[in-house]
Amino acid sequence: MDIYLWVKAAHLIFVVALMAGLLVYPRYKIHQLSSRPGEPLFETMKDASNRLKRIILNPSIILVWVFGILMVYLDYSGGGQLYLQPWFHAKLLLVLGISGFHGYFITLGKRVDAVTGTVQARTLRMLNEVPFILMIGVVILVIVRPF
Repeated sequence: MDIYLWVKAAHLIFVVALMAGLLVYPRYKIHQLSSRPGEPLFETMKDASNRLKRIILNPSIILVWVFGILMVYLDYSGGGQLYLQPWFHAKLLLVLGISGFHGYFITLGKRVDAVTGTVQARTLRMLNEVPFILMIGVVILVIVRPF
């Protein structure tokens, strides 16, 4: 049994979990912004988004990186040269972008919770799709390997 395939499967599982969380988290915050602190909707969305962050988003981003780095290490130690491929560098750049959006969404979520008034629902709606677009690029790079 090849450990590399198990690591690759785990990596993909946590990529899917991360992407699902990144698509849902801003929506929770948009609903939260449509109410006021103390109202049931505000508190429900605040609790739901904090659970999503604690149970899915944060562990997933960590495990995506752990299993991704482990895959590169296993490839390298097995004589592969994955890390030298141009498509891999482009993929890594997009993954850094997705990771940055994770951090940015968490920061925006904290501002919504603190009711600072600095986060607009329109901003969250526009940014909500960016990680998905970046993920499309990652999938194309990994599957098609255009360069």
